[in-house]
Amino acid sequence: MRFFGLFVVGIFAFVLIASTNSGLDNPDKDKLLIEVITYVMQKGHYDPKNIDDTFSERVFDNYIQGIDGQRRFFLQSDINNFKRYEVEIDDQIRDADVSFFNLTYNRLIARMGQVKQFYDELLVEPFDFSVKDSINLNFEELPYARTLNDLKDLWRKRFKLSTLEYFSDLVEQEDFEREVDSSYQIRSIIVLEEEARSKTRENIENYFEIFDEVERKDWFSIYVNSITLEFDPHSNYFAPDDKEKFDQNISGKFEGIGARLQKKDQVVEIVEVIVGGPVWKAKALEVGDIILKVAQKDEDAVEIGPMRLSDAVKLIKGPKGTQVFLTVRRVSGIIEQVEINRDVVELEESYAKSSIIKKNGKNYGLIQLPKFYIDFKDQNSRNAAGDVRKELDALKKRNVSGIIVDLRNNGGGSLKTVVDITGFFIDKGPVVQVKSTGGSKDILYDEDPSIIWDGSLVVMVNQFSASASEILAAALQDYKRAIILGSKQTFGKGTVQNVIDLNRIISGGTHGDLGAVKLTTDKFYRINGGSTQLEGVRSDIILKNQYSYIEMGEKDQENPLAWDRIDPVPFKKWKNQTNYKYALNQSAIRLKDNPYIHLLALQARRIEDQQDNYLYTLNYKDYLTEQDTNKKISDKFSVLKDYKSDLHFEWLQDPGFPIDEVVKERKKRWIEGLEKDFYISEAVSILEDLNINLENFPVAQIKK
Repeated sequence: MRFFGLFVVGIFAFVLIASTNSGLDNPDKDKLLIEVITYVMQKGHYDPKNIDDTFSERVFDNYIQGIDGQRRFFLQSDINNFKRYEVEIDDQIRDADVSFFNLTYNRLIARMGQVKQFYDELLVEPFDFSVKDSINLNFEELPYARTLNDLKDLWRKRFKLSTLEYFSDLVEQEDFEREVDSSYQIRSIIVLEEEARSKTRENIENYFEIFDEVERKDWFSIYVNSITLEFDPHSNYFAPDDKEKFDQNISGKFEGIGARLQKKDQVVEIVEVIVGGPVWKAKALEVGDIILKVAQKDEDAVEIGPMRLSDAVKLIKGPKGTQVFLTVRRVSGIIEQVEINRDVVELEESYAKSSIIKKNGKNYGLIQLPKFYIDFKDQNSRNAAGDVRKELDALKKRNVSGIIVDLRNNGGGSLKTVVDITGFFIDKGPVVQVKSTGGSKDILYDEDPSIIWDGSLVVMVNQFSASASEILAAALQDYKRAIILGSKQTFGKGTVQNVIDLNRIISGGTHGDLGAVKLTTDKFYRINGGSTQLEGVRSDIILKNQYSYIEMGEKDQENPLAWDRIDPVPFKKWKNQTNYKYALNQSAIRLKDNPYIHLLALQARRIEDQQDNYLYTLNYKDYLTEQDTNKKISDKFSVLKDYKSDLHFEWLQDPGFPIDEVVKERKKRWIEGLEKDFYISEAVSILEDLNINLENFPVAQIKK
């Protein structure tokens, strides 16, 4: 049985290919990449596609959308020129030909150059906000500009909209200043318009500064992903740098100095110091410090201002235990060199954390799990299962009467950790079925008969709970071990991806690092036989949220795999939850006429309506009217923000984690967020209902 080797997103060794194909000797790395990726997708994907004219047309549309979906650069004549390749991309893929990409890339760079030359002239003259004008930003339906003058007009309107928004804010700020200080001299409309236009110019300059750092290989990655995404929404190509970021995301840690950087105006600035990292421990840098140069031990310093940010980050990051020397300009203006010892940096926001909830003299526990993290390279390092077990033990020591596991916005991670975590709440038994490429099927079991927590349990989900989150929720629902509380259904990602290092496929040669491909190799099935693909997990108790009517699930993605069913596997439902139906009924009674839920549903409809509004006025008076209308509607929903439960939350501190004012402030904000979370209040009420001894209640009250 595959277990340790099977992950929601994982790495498995791929057989080295001893190929004599002449494409492998081609010095053009792009062509080699197309050839290798096509081979991997066709041989390894769960549901390989026919690469034909229909496939070609879809790649064409997605690629053009990917590089200029907002109609910022191409003209209709460019699109017409590209269309001669619309049904030839499949042939080019088979021949490892990149002529279509070369054509589009060269034209894109040329058009960008033209826009850079004319955008400044569009911001020279003041905008007249008294003119009745508007802009349509429904890019899916808008045609491309016919001429360069039409393109200029489109950019002019975009600049005018941006400037109008800044202008309105500045006017409002002036009125506020006058209210505070009656002697304040309000600046003229002319001055405010000029300042707003200057902000727009600054934004577009930053926009092109970012684009100037995008290299040809980055655009080629978009083209390659237009091919892989035709197989399904989760199969995609990772350039070498992207693969490193992916590993960091799934493990929740990396090796470096522990600071987040931003580049603007050729300056690399510290924008966040990561709690617990080397910089934080040594108090070596502060937010706002500028890194001017980077030096390795016994090497000369390198100026990083002119570099791409990603290249600068490579110089700064490095293996645990090594030193890096940074020349920094402090916020105070002082320039000095700082030595930092690199170390493993753990991203605290990625990890499980817990809180005690106090209500009516009883303690309840909350475990928030942002993702199912694991370090594939170091199986002995911290992972989601180990941390959840630690939090469960800590909550048990506080004699909690029930536990909430919060999986909202948890996009998935390691399947192994899901199986382990499920096992904390059940006796041994099956957790999930996995069907692989070729049709073989595995059943993953919890083999450990011990149960860490046998009390009442609620699992919170929403439409952003995906993949591994859905496996845990589905298993606990099928066992009737927990009540699932949340959106109508979870995301609906019932597929498994594996990451293949493309360099393992090509042995020898001087092609350089080819990166990796993440491709779909398996599908999930619940132990009851149903797939979580598209359908997700349907909540036992549905609580609407502000995005309830927005299309954002797997079924709304491009090319999702279909839903299907396989045979169920034998399992024994949880017997200790005697008042399961009672808890569901009581929740329905509470929520039926709850004004908070009613108002939330109205807000969700409002957001749905706004999603379909693409027309924006460029007239100041009309803009103010719209803003006033929006404010009145927004004020109607402000009571949602004012909600505060009567629950008391207590953060469970990790005794091994250092505490300072930054950490205390983060935890304070987290607790404040929990206090304003209506969904947690309902989850605690459900735990109370699950714990009630129904023998003490009259039959009529139980049935009510």
